[in-house]
Amino acid sequence: MSPALASTGLSIGAALAFQALARWVGEAPPLAAWGGTVWVFVLSMIISMPLVTGWIKRRSS
Repeated sequence: MSPALASTGLSIGAALAFQALARWVGEAPPLAAWGGTVWVFVLSMIISMPLVTGWIKRRSS
């Protein structure tokens, strides 16, 4: 599995979890919930890319 694919999957999962929680709580306007979803996706990509890359390289060695 490539690190980019793993990081993207992890980030999509985090963004979907955020979207589900934002809809469940329901206090934020829809635009804020979608903006937060995009923000969570971008930040989780930034954080997970080096972590997943290192984990996969270490595991394959």
